[in-house]
Amino acid sequence: LGTRGFCLQVVVTSSISTLSTGSCPTEQPTSTTMADRKPVNAAAASKPAAKAKKSSSSKSSSSSSSSASSSPSDELVKLVWLGAVVYAAFFFLSNAYIIRLQAIQEYGPVIHEFDPYFNWRATQYLYENGPKKFFNWFDHKVWYPLGRPVGTTIYPGMQFTAVFLKNFVFGDSMSLNDICCYIPAWFGVCATILVGFIAHEASLPQNTGASIFGVMLDGIRGRYADDESMGSGPGKKRVWNYYSPSVECAICAMGFMSVVPAHLMRSVGGGYDNESVAVTAMTLTFCLWMRSLRNQDKYSFLFGILAGVAYFYMVAAWGGYIFVLNLIGAHAALLVLLGRFSTKVYLSYTLFYVVGTSLAIQVPVVGWAPLKSLEQLGPCAVFLGYQLLRYCEMMRIKKKMSRVEAWKFRIQIFLGAIVVASVFVAAVTPKGYFGPLSSRVRGLFVPHTKTGNPLVDSVAEHQAASNQAYWQYLHILCFLAPTGFLFMLFRFGDASGFLFVYALAAYFFSHKMVRLVLLTAPIASILGGIAVGRIISWSISVFLGEDDDDSTNGSKNVLDKENETKGKSDGKKRKEKKSSDSFAGITAIRDGFIEAGRSTEGKIVKTILAIILVGALYMQADKFKTYSWRISVSLSNPSIILKGQTRDGKVIKVDDYREAYWWLRDNTPDDARVMAWWDYGYQITGISNRTTIADGNTWNHEHIALLGKALTGSEEEGYQIARHLADYVLIWGGGGGDDLAKSPHLARIANSVYRDHCPGDVTCRAFGFVDRQGTPSPMMERSFLYKLHSHKLKPGVQADPEKFQEVFRSKYGKVRIYKILGVSRKSKKWVEENRQCDAGGWFCPGKYPPGLKEILDKKKDFAQLEDFNRGSKDDDYQKQYFENLNNPELARKRAVLKSQQESKPAEKKVKTLSEEEKVRIYSTWEDTEDTTLMWKIVTSNAVEDLERWLESDPGAAWLRSADGRGPMWWAFEGKKQEIVSILMKMGVPHTDKDKNGLSPVDLLKE
Repeated sequence: LGTRGFCLQVVVTSSISTLSTGSCPTEQPTSTTMADRKPVNAAAASKPAAKAKKSSSSKSSSSSSSSASSSPSDELVKLVWLGAVVYAAFFFLSNAYIIRLQAIQEYGPVIHEFDPYFNWRATQYLYENGPKKFFNWFDHKVWYPLGRPVGTTIYPGMQFTAVFLKNFVFGDSMSLNDICCYIPAWFGVCATILVGFIAHEASLPQNTGASIFGVMLDGIRGRYADDESMGSGPGKKRVWNYYSPSVECAICAMGFMSVVPAHLMRSVGGGYDNESVAVTAMTLTFCLWMRSLRNQDKYSFLFGILAGVAYFYMVAAWGGYIFVLNLIGAHAALLVLLGRFSTKVYLSYTLFYVVGTSLAIQVPVVGWAPLKSLEQLGPCAVFLGYQLLRYCEMMRIKKKMSRVEAWKFRIQIFLGAIVVASVFVAAVTPKGYFGPLSSRVRGLFVPHTKTGNPLVDSVAEHQAASNQAYWQYLHILCFLAPTGFLFMLFRFGDASGFLFVYALAAYFFSHKMVRLVLLTAPIASILGGIAVGRIISWSISVFLGEDDDDSTNGSKNVLDKENETKGKSDGKKRKEKKSSDSFAGITAIRDGFIEAGRSTEGKIVKTILAIILVGALYMQADKFKTYSWRISVSLSNPSIILKGQTRDGKVIKVDDYREAYWWLRDNTPDDARVMAWWDYGYQITGISNRTTIADGNTWNHEHIALLGKALTGSEEEGYQIARHLADYVLIWGGGGGDDLAKSPHLARIANSVYRDHCPGDVTCRAFGFVDRQGTPSPMMERSFLYKLHSHKLKPGVQADPEKFQEVFRSKYGKVRIYKILGVSRKSKKWVEENRQCDAGGWFCPGKYPPGLKEILDKKKDFAQLEDFNRGSKDDDYQKQYFENLNNPELARKRAVLKSQQESKPAEKKVKTLSEEEKVRIYSTWEDTEDTTLMWKIVTSNAVEDLERWLESDPGAAWLRSADGRGPMWWAFEGKKQEIVSILMKMGVPHTDKDKNGLSPVDLLKE
């Protein structure tokens, strides 16, 4: 009667909205008659009464807040709170939109960078030709003479989105170009909203009723998961069904996401790149996945279906969908390890995986990769494991197995599954069923910062992130996000546990590749929002005098309720007491702080602390906003248009690149072929509509190597390649990141396939600058690229007038275009007439003309480290490649010495030193680049390098570092007998003492 009376009181006093009151009686008066109820004896009746008394005391704050809801002051507080929330949301979202439009306001609706021009061209083709032709589109204007099947090698989600908006939303009121320019800003605002939803879901009381440590203890003790065991975390119901601090956390997360530079760099207006849409699709998938795990919601698992649909959109938009899939799979596996596997969790993940995978394989570029690629088999294994676990749970319940029996049964089932899986893998692996890891993915897990693929390693955004990069893109979130992470650990639940996995994965991968700092933007904003939101919520409670009740209830839910639940499940009083004392020490400390906080002095201290915290957060937020707006100016600057300053201080816009592309469009034949480095391929085809040799798709390593060989080979060799492939050559100049600055990477890529390009020099250190003044090495000075780049700009440098004619130079010298003389018309015609089409008639790849056969015969297909399906391996190349990257000084020294020998082949006489020179070098003790390099050569026993060095500079044998040691000491210490012999022949003594009084012979004795 006591329990029913309490529930009746709650129902009456909260008639405006449904109030969650915890555990009310399971019977429902509306569907149960008096005849259905069974009489109970006095002893049985006393238990509900006692329970009602305990429940009444634990819910007194909820009841009192409900009864007080009718007071005018409380209604005013609610209105003020609601107004503040609405204003903050509007303020942050408007900032999110305005800050992303700076580029459009400054430069107009201009597409930025390189890749967005391919996306724009593909969107235009889809709009003009429709989906069917789009997916059957084989583009012969790219990757000449091979071409590219665009429709089956593109993630088309963004293109379909733009065309949908054009056809069904804007129509003739907005051009397709403008829609493409505005999409990043629109989706940036949507991502901001979704980040707020995620923070809200992760902070709801029903999702934060435990700590991760309590959940882990439950898992160790073998307690089975249910929603009630997670309890309900702290929270104040404000308006309708919205709670504090979940709303505050959501608003603060939106505030951070609205301007965080890590997201701005891929969502500014004009940056029509896949990531601008993909981040929104990713956050939508994460939001729905977390929503499917909400506690105390019987049908929440249905959101798993929507999460699968959102994942499909993510797959269609960006190749980074692999991260999303693996992250959700890892979270599902973590829930099992924490003992949180339940019917709800099972249904959520199963529905997500089945729906998501079924839709994902419909995307042509993906196909059956989710079931074949090693990068995606982890989530598949989790899915299969879930089915086995579900079967085990059904049998455990059906047969009423004990814990030991259940574990034995699980082990038997999983061992059998492992055997079956092993047989399957052994059967299909030799047939090449499983696809290898891509070089980019592999690079995220290797201990070094390079992948072994010079093409991938040449891209700056594939390099490791530094601490400076994190501060640049996340700023104050570098400190707030870890704070929110700690809050999350102590306010833990099935849904909020996803943030644990997301945070760890995002930091790990972004640390390996600076480009992936983008992935940290949502999670850093969410965790930062949780930290600030909880602090603001607590401060508001202090100001309103609500802190006492809220903190008591919240703390009790996290600690006491866990202990009570654990105690009840043990059955024996002794075990119950032991379980309830698990957090006895923490509980006692907590209770002490609560009691102190209830005193007058405690309330004053809390009020002062709340004022300080709110003030400090406001100042830091203002600094963060100012910083973000300042850095957004540089992030909004399109690379295709630059700002410059004349000598008189006038600011000008440098539009050289578009001028060059417009010149190609207006002054060259429609079938003109343009040779340029692959970076600019997308812009040339997108603006000039001319055929290019390569572009940013980089799908064919060997083809790019051929292009690199033409550009970095000798002028004659480059011309003999170019005349069979192109009509014009476009060169970026003007300093900065121009073609000459990039050229060492080009030579390295060429050498990975054409080993005669830099014989004996895997990383092509012989090609480059020899000093900081920009003096080219002999190999660079002879190159095709250097001749065209510096034509008539540097003394004595001129392109062969019988092979090249300069036809365009941009206003500020950023771009030069040359017409190739003596183009092979025979090769051009042969390519057009010898395309091999399939039965369908649309897939028509081209072939290289016979004129390139002599060069192509020298190539050696590049063997990826991760490609185990190929029989050939290139271990020697990879070994030397990494050795040179790990020891660039030694590699550079080798290249310089070799270059000197080649330039002066007649000089074979070994140089000699006078005794005075020997004494001078030998008596100088200092750490220099030469001593460091000598130490590396000696310790690595690089005898040939040492001999080559000593041949050109015999004084190197007498070098000594600051500790008085030199090559003789290091040779004795490492027992490098051959090097010791070489040094002795040079006359280097082996009995002299170092700084510590040790001779080389003494080191040998040690």
